[in-house]
Amino acid sequence: MNLAMALATEPNATDPGLWTDDEPLECCSVVPEAPDTATISFVAPSGAQFRYRPGQFLTLELPVPGGPVWRTYTISSSPSRPMGVSLTVKAQPGSIGTRWMLDHLRPGMRLRAKGPSGTFALRPDARDKYLFLSAGSGVTPSVSMTTYLFDRGTGIDVVLVTCAKRPAELVCRRTLELMASRVPSIKLHFIVEQEDPFDVWTGYRGRLNQIMLGAIAPDYLDRHVYCCGPEPFMKAVRDMLIALGFDMSRYFQESFTAPVHDEGEAPAIDDFVPDPSHEAEVVFSASGVTAGCDETDTILHVAKGAGLNIPSGCTFGVCGTCKVRKLSGEVHMVHSGGISEEDIAEGYILACCSRPIGNVSLDV
Repeated sequence: MNLAMALATEPNATDPGLWTDDEPLECCSVVPEAPDTATISFVAPSGAQFRYRPGQFLTLELPVPGGPVWRTYTISSSPSRPMGVSLTVKAQPGSIGTRWMLDHLRPGMRLRAKGPSGTFALRPDARDKYLFLSAGSGVTPSVSMTTYLFDRGTGIDVVLVTCAKRPAELVCRRTLELMASRVPSIKLHFIVEQEDPFDVWTGYRGRLNQIMLGAIAPDYLDRHVYCCGPEPFMKAVRDMLIALGFDMSRYFQESFTAPVHDEGEAPAIDDFVPDPSHEAEVVFSASGVTAGCDETDTILHVAKGAGLNIPSGCTFGVCGTCKVRKLSGEVHMVHSGGISEEDIAEGYILACCSRPIGNVSLDV
């Protein structure tokens, strides 16, 4: 039986060769990855093998002071390497369970576990073009998926982007670099917000935006996107893809803070999607001009159509040249760093990447 067939077959609970959650996991290694982050590997004491889909998770019982707690972690290893299973965990501020794992879990110790579970996973027979987007420890499902594709060895087309505050906090960096160095069709990109002292960083700086995405993966419209990270990161990714006209039926996500066991648990995503059938109106109060439009038009486009000149440059929300003050109404703005949070709080928008929702009045 080949790997794809094995992954597609449901585990047989009576087969002693396959691990089930009736058996504990035994820790076999703890490898530091980044500050407050480690990859912890387990084996089955019986020697049983593990079967799961890349992207799924396990739930561990952790014997913390005050009583045991259950915590869920995405599997960072690949089912193509079935003799063990690995979890890459990061302790957030105030963490209890993960903090205990980093401080106390050592090889030879055993833990109860449930799973594997989860719907955020590659199909076992997939032959798609992928774009994996992650932030922080949300990279773990991307590591599992990329390792699986790497081990399969055929039809690999992966662009992987992972974001962190600084280079030292990039999780599983060496693992990803090793695979990308062996398979040219695995394209790896790191984005950091700031550099580490006394080190040289030659990659992307800032936050993922439309300009970066176009440079990193020019064919992003043809790819299946898998995204994992904090909700603000995933919301920014969704807004960006929607603004770029991406087919969101090929977008999949899971937060590293709340993996879902089945489709029924998945939180509803209520993003604003501009609709050309919805009418809108823009009032340029200083010019005494009112122009009708729809929700897919940008303020800059509406202004030009009305014969008004709003100075502009990049038209991608980077340069900030088209910043104008909104007097009333709501817009949907997806910018690429060309406006500060302070300006937004004071009512300013970028005309090139803002679309009107209903009636909007501007100081233009």
